[in-house]
Amino acid sequence: MPNPILSPIPAITDRPHHSDIIARLPSEWTAWPRDESSVNSHVLEPNETPSLFKKSKLRWPKRSVVFISDPHADAVAFEDSLIAAGVAERKKKSGLGHLSLTKKGKQSEIIVGGDCLDKGPSNLKLLRSVKQLYKLKARITLLAGNHDLRLLMGLLALARKKDVGNQHFFVRMGKKVVPLFNEVFDEYLADTHWDKKIPDEETCRDLLFPGDDWFKEFPFHAAGFLTVEGIDREVRKMESKNHSFEKHCLSAGLSLRQVYATSLKCQQLFLHKKGEFNWFFRRMELVAKRGSFLFLHAGLDDSMGQMLLKSGTKYANKAFHRNLKRRDLFSFYYSSIANTFRTKYRDADLPLTERGVNAIHKAGIHVVVQGHINRQQGQRITIKKGLVHVEADITLDCHSRTAEGLKGHGIGATLIGKDTGIVGLSCDYPTVKVMTATELQGIYG
Repeated sequence: MPNPILSPIPAITDRPHHSDIIARLPSEWTAWPRDESSVNSHVLEPNETPSLFKKSKLRWPKRSVVFISDPHADAVAFEDSLIAAGVAERKKKSGLGHLSLTKKGKQSEIIVGGDCLDKGPSNLKLLRSVKQLYKLKARITLLAGNHDLRLLMGLLALARKKDVGNQHFFVRMGKKVVPLFNEVFDEYLADTHWDKKIPDEETCRDLLFPGDDWFKEFPFHAAGFLTVEGIDREVRKMESKNHSFEKHCLSAGLSLRQVYATSLKCQQLFLHKKGEFNWFFRRMELVAKRGSFLFLHAGLDDSMGQMLLKSGTKYANKAFHRNLKRRDLFSFYYSSIANTFRTKYRDADLPLTERGVNAIHKAGIHVVVQGHINRQQGQRITIKKGLVHVEADITLDCHSRTAEGLKGHGIGATLIGKDTGIVGLSCDYPTVKVMTATELQGIYG
């Protein structure tokens, strides 16, 4: 049935050149389904209700929010999702990078939930699409994702003196960064004399890879910072990537000399003041609080809960940027701050307990809206550790979708506002999922 409060789909139906997007979207809405792809069992259990929230009134964002997360370098998926959400349009079929804001787009806030980079197929075009939103003066908030920060850690580690805490960060990026290196090499270096000042293959290998002693020294260096499970997981992950990284580069047609040259170019593009993508990390935020909703990439832990209660989100974002400037990359990347864009609430991650959840609720946060956990049938609402999460990574990029048996690029967005509630729009679910303000409050009884 048509939804009298839902506007994104009608907003694009009068544009014939958007017919390919419209054809892939659901045409009807339903109250948020109670199937396993849309909620988990905890949402249905009244005994899981956090008592503190029962005494609180849910506050909605003052401005409607459109949340799009984990585009993973698929510029087509990203732009089509903006159009599907009703915040952007193409007045003619002019391809990527030619969007304009709709009336709804000028009134809403667009929050990009992190992981703009890696996987492909169009890292650079995706970055330029995001930059165009700034040029259009959209209200846009860009959040830090683990894949985005992995690139930054790799580039910074390469630029600094090697130590046991940082020398693994470049190879730690793994195979998913290779498409970005390919794009950068092809666009900026392929037709130049890139190899004039680049050392030989073996020297490049020594510059890029951790030393043999790293695997013995890192567990002692990390003791007291990471859990035992976290140290074991990190070492095993690096053993795998150390053996496979060069193979993945060679399969993509990149020698280690080319990888090293490309890395230097990436430093120039992303880290130098006049670099084309210098804005990317500079504009990034860790968290964004809108009403009772906290938008972030992954999740929280007890330390972040206390920080948000005592100091607020402005302090958290400032701490995020100050820590990025520190020489000690290790202390940043394994800290509570970085856990916010990395955690999956595993034993290897920093813990979120009842103490942390109580602090988060006292800070006025009752719903976490996240990316990072990709869903194949649209958005999902779940209670983790006694805290409501909206899982909004709906597998947009075509490479992930191919691996997971999904067709084409993804299209969709999560819309949050007092008038519409929580709206889950995805090309992979037959209806638009809608949870009204009353229904959301009802989760807590």
